[in-house]
Amino acid sequence: MNNTLFNTQSAPHIPNKNTVTKVMLTVICALIPAIMAHIYFFGTGLIIQILISVFFALFFEVISLKLLKKPIILFIKDYSAIVTAILFALCISPVAPWWISFIGMFFAIVVAKHLFGGLGQNIFNPAMLGFAIVLISFPQAMSVWLPVQEISHYNMGLLDNLRAIFIQQFPSSVSFDTLTQATPLDSIKTGISQELSISEITNSPVFGNFGGLGWEWIANFYFLGGLFLIYKKVISWRIPVTILLTTVVFSLPFNLYNADHFIGPIQHVFSGGLMLAAFFIATDPTTCCSSHKGLIIFGIGVAILTVLIREFGNFPDGVAFGILLMNLSAPFIDKLTIPQAFGQYE
Repeated sequence: MNNTLFNTQSAPHIPNKNTVTKVMLTVICALIPAIMAHIYFFGTGLIIQILISVFFALFFEVISLKLLKKPIILFIKDYSAIVTAILFALCISPVAPWWISFIGMFFAIVVAKHLFGGLGQNIFNPAMLGFAIVLISFPQAMSVWLPVQEISHYNMGLLDNLRAIFIQQFPSSVSFDTLTQATPLDSIKTGISQELSISEITNSPVFGNFGGLGWEWIANFYFLGGLFLIYKKVISWRIPVTILLTTVVFSLPFNLYNADHFIGPIQHVFSGGLMLAAFFIATDPTTCCSSHKGLIIFGIGVAILTVLIREFGNFPDGVAFGILLMNLSAPFIDKLTIPQAFGQYE
């Protein structure tokens, strides 16, 4: 055979066009529209939170790599720590104290990532583990959110946000209760505990047409960013589609049984962090499943756990806990669903 007619380089013969760096940069690009929408609705606090989280993430990344005697520049340039920091910042309040990011990034980078061996060997999604730790440990600091600027009595500027984040000083011209408010899901949880109906709760200005005011538009941009990741073949469609469909199907019977007590399916999808989790967090290839069947089971599990925690748990949004519990289940699911190799006998 004339070898000049064929490329006969050593295996693998089909090169993978995606590198870790390229994938992470694509994820960051896909998040930009939602980040811009978040800033439009809630102000510049998110920019500060992202910068703080990125700083602490890189700080802990460098320290960990140095202690483990791994090449620092090589691993810093993969942008994985930066993506973790951005995802974490998108989950916390725009005016959360700076030390929330410090603690969150310590558990995300040092504990969830490097104590398990580094990128590609971690069991839990780093951003979600860091978020869950600070949510459980500091519920009061994590519950202080700003209202959408459209209905706010005072729109905080950059300096106002800096003071709130670094020295917990809020503008004296307005009261703290007037300046801040609960998230839509937190409002629903509190209202139900006060024996209010869902319809009475959602008549509040904090709610829009089919979700939290502002939150529904941010969710739309997460959706568009997720479609971009699917188009670029960075993620599989199986997990996000399964999570969104299962959330609707599983929450519908509760809502039909008692619409005054249980959240509607559309409200589930467009309030809170479900859309972000479905496309950008649950799809983490290291901490989800490997097989096609496994991905679908993983997505179903995340959705069911999220709905159950939202409806019956103590926390208003259970998506972080749903993902972490399914991260823990992923190896077992893979063991049951990985196809048998051709020619292999039991």
